[in-house]
Amino acid sequence: MDRRTMLRMAAAGAASVAFPALAAALPGVRVFKSPTCGCCTGWVDHLREQGFTVAVEDVGNAAARARLGISDKLGSCHTAEVAGYAIEGHVPAPDIKRLLASRPRARGLAVPGMPIGSPGMESGGRRDAYDVLLVRTDGSTSVFASYPAAPPRKTT
Repeated sequence: MDRRTMLRMAAAGAASVAFPALAAALPGVRVFKSPTCGCCTGWVDHLREQGFTVAVEDVGNAAARARLGISDKLGSCHTAEVAGYAIEGHVPAPDIKRLLASRPRARGLAVPGMPIGSPGMESGGRRDAYDVLLVRTDGSTSVFASYPAAPPRKTT
């Protein structure tokens, strides 16, 4: 066996050990959504692509949002629960990972409405400006992350 083959085998072995460990380090996400919402399914796919294990309950999200203490004014089309935090709307997976790493005293994160260009709401590269809000334990909010507007990609 030559050196190059040995290096490839070692790299493949290391990857097979490392990537399941990374996925196992992320807690499972429970999503409450409408069974007919395509953008919710897109967001679930985004989470899975980012290494989360996701369980979907097609029961709507109003009851889950209320149970988790998220105001209707912060509402969107789906609500999730991860490690005791509420995730309302199209919150990008990297922001959820940052929340889990920092473990602030908070109810969770919210992206109110359905901003174009957020995960699950992609539209030809166009992105409306939007904020990811940290929902504090008292229900007040602060900006956790901001995403600037981006024009649509030109097609030729």
